[in-house]
Amino acid sequence: MNRKLIEALKELEREKGIRLDTIIEALKGALGAAYKKFYDVEDKIRIDINEKNGEIKVFKILEDENADTETARENAPEVEVTPGDFGRITAQTAKQVIRQRIKEAEREIMYEEFKDRVGDMVTGIVQQNDSRFTLVDLGKVEALLPQYEQVPGEAYRHGERIKCYISEVRKTTKGPQVIVSRTHIGLVKRLFELEVPEISEKVVEIKSIAREAGYRTKIAVLSNDKNVDPVGACVGPKGSRVKMIVEELEGEKIDIVDYSMDAVLFIKNALSPAKVLKVLTDDEKKFALIVVPNDQLSLAIGKEGQNARLAAKLTGWKIDIKSEKQFEEELNEARRERIEKKEKDSDDNAEDLQGTEIAEEKSKNIKIQKNN
Repeated sequence: MNRKLIEALKELEREKGIRLDTIIEALKGALGAAYKKFYDVEDKIRIDINEKNGEIKVFKILEDENADTETARENAPEVEVTPGDFGRITAQTAKQVIRQRIKEAEREIMYEEFKDRVGDMVTGIVQQNDSRFTLVDLGKVEALLPQYEQVPGEAYRHGERIKCYISEVRKTTKGPQVIVSRTHIGLVKRLFELEVPEISEKVVEIKSIAREAGYRTKIAVLSNDKNVDPVGACVGPKGSRVKMIVEELEGEKIDIVDYSMDAVLFIKNALSPAKVLKVLTDDEKKFALIVVPNDQLSLAIGKEGQNARLAAKLTGWKIDIKSEKQFEEELNEARRERIEKKEKDSDDNAEDLQGTEIAEEKSKNIKIQKNN
């Protein structure tokens, strides 16, 4: 029996990577606790396991309470107290310890596997769904899709297959806790990499993404090959590629624009589909004043400011949008203020000059009176 135990432990070491000495130490501790509980003793004991033949013995340590050194206590005499029926306890305890160690090893292996997958897109099957979270079966582990990672308006039905983005992997006593997301911009990026070969081949590069999950996404792309249109590559023949992504995101609108190192051109592209007449920039503050045709103002700003917000996120610039009429009115107002200020300054200067002349005249009169 005991020899078979050692062989089983060695096999476990080969298959699961659990070190033999580690599991033997765990087994010693568990057997010691089991012995004291089963035989109701408080004696200080030592469990010995022969790693060659698997023989297990129990020793009672005859420690001298008056021993004044640690060495004396460590070298205290022992007497064997192995019970005749200890084999049954050994078998039960060994099973429990081995099961526990296997679970721990599998959890560790699972954690090591998934911790390096943060940033990956995975496909899972919806299992449990309530107001707090949704459980998604990834095969080896059930991932957690929390409320804050769910897209507003999306319904996750039991048994439905969905694509998610692994945003975090936590180490817990029950194994790895994988947190997945449907709102992360990384999900959009991975979907484009999956659908657009030019992106996975590095011909087309995704430079930035701005997203309001469930509503709209803007993505800026750049081609590393002058013969390849980056926007066209992402849209695909008759819109087939972007259509697949939109369907996966359940109808979320996607704007694909050309990226440019020229901030003015990039901002114009980012505000698509609105037309832009003029872009005035403050490079130090990274602020841009945008002028659009009068009939394009609402389109440029978007519903509840969404288009402007996404353009600002995409470009990294603060954006203020004015219609052509508003811009001209503000420009004319600024001109009037400058003219009024100039006239006021001119009047003030005239008054100062007149006051100076009066003062000088008075000074002359005083000098004449003194001379007389």
